[in-house]
Amino acid sequence: MPAQRIRQPRVAELVASRLRDDILTGRLKEGDVLPSQEALFAEFGVSPPAVREAVHILESDGLISVRRGNIGGAVVHLPSAERTAQMISMVLQTRSATPADVSEALLHLEPICAGMCASRGDRMTEVVPHLQAAIDVQVEQFDRTSRYVSNARRFHEAIVSRCGNEPMILLIGSLELIWSAHESSVWSDECHPEDPMRPKTMRAALRDHHRIVEAIIDGNSSRAVRLAEDHLAAARHNTLAAGSDRTIEAKLIANHDR
Repeated sequence: MPAQRIRQPRVAELVASRLRDDILTGRLKEGDVLPSQEALFAEFGVSPPAVREAVHILESDGLISVRRGNIGGAVVHLPSAERTAQMISMVLQTRSATPADVSEALLHLEPICAGMCASRGDRMTEVVPHLQAAIDVQVEQFDRTSRYVSNARRFHEAIVSRCGNEPMILLIGSLELIWSAHESSVWSDECHPEDPMRPKTMRAALRDHHRIVEAIIDGNSSRAVRLAEDHLAAARHNTLAAGSDRTIEAKLIANHDR
């Protein structure tokens, strides 16, 4: 059997790989500007077309954005949960996935994060203050119905972001962002003025959040999971009942005010 030929990487790919490593390892920071193309020609000893193609590769990766004009240049952007959520939402839209699909995934995944929060030995410093801060904002702005949904979502996002496992934070956090964008669009005054979030529903959600935090404080992982499951099931029902079960819309992520 003849040996399979290994494709040699193009010069532009090698340049892009070096610059990508600089970004991902932190040698280039968020907001930094790449050296000028002339400087890159000299640094890498390659042709101008190769440098331009390398810049285009990084732009396609979402790691830089190219500014035109007098203050032009290639600005560095670090990978983020928001950009990951944007990409996932585009893939979900092409597959005709619905908000119900996303909320069902969270119904299974987010309670795991609640249990992990309760299991953390450092939960009183690394988890509870963040959850309590989210609840405090909910209480303070309880009468501002237009703010309640986004405030409540921050509690859920904090559950995920404080679970202590980076892959879960990124992946489940991306789903949280997608669901948050949908939920905000459903309960916005513009989209759903005739049936706003009811105070009774808001009080029940706030009460559930308090109970989840109490279980986490107690280190009761199984109770935290159970309470999160029950709460998410109710929240899912309310939002899906109020909003049409349409296909995920990637544009909602870009427009979502965090």
